[in-house]
Amino acid sequence: MSETVAIIDYGAGNLRSAEKAFSRAGMETGAIIRVTADAELVRRADRIVLPGVGAFADCMAGLRAVDAMIAVLEEKVARGTTPFLGICVGMQLLARTGREKSETPGLGWIDGVVEAIMPHDPALKVPHMGWNTLAVARPHKLLEGIETGENGLHAYFVHSYHMRVTAEEQVIATTQYGGPITAMVGRDNIAGTQFHPEKSQALGQALISNFLKWRP
Repeated sequence: MSETVAIIDYGAGNLRSAEKAFSRAGMETGAIIRVTADAELVRRADRIVLPGVGAFADCMAGLRAVDAMIAVLEEKVARGTTPFLGICVGMQLLARTGREKSETPGLGWIDGVVEAIMPHDPALKVPHMGWNTLAVARPHKLLEGIETGENGLHAYFVHSYHMRVTAEEQVIATTQYGGPITAMVGRDNIAGTQFHPEKSQALGQALISNFLKWRP
């Protein structure tokens, strides 16, 4: 039986690009991709994706506004075993706190805070926008078979804030932009990418394919 992947629609994601990328990868596994704001459909899904574009506080407010969605995510992901992927601000929402405009509590699944990027080189502009390679901090199934390091594949980033993770074991990969930037986090059945896999060409499609086959 084909697995179902729920991409959560809470008014803050690049849903069309994400749906296309996951559908393309899903042709290999037969996965059924559903973009939904229905918490019950998310509860029944085999895998869950939380995209995100915009400000931390606005995205968190949007997620809280979707009836029963956070309760379902806590049940299925934080206390359960459902494979989960957060993308960009969807990754940032996993932190304990977001410090964009104001102090905003996040989901608290990753031990970190989201802060403004402050490059050591003043010539580097914020937002950080463009293509960067990944430095792997620890192996992870989502990066399996993907060439990383200085000569590896590139991921696409566009963000002004990043997650400062206090539990080093939850950092999967970093990149450089006038200093280290957390590029990927995870623990147990939870993973998040600061970059956009749906826009990251070969690296992104490989990561999405790995996610659709991931058995945490």
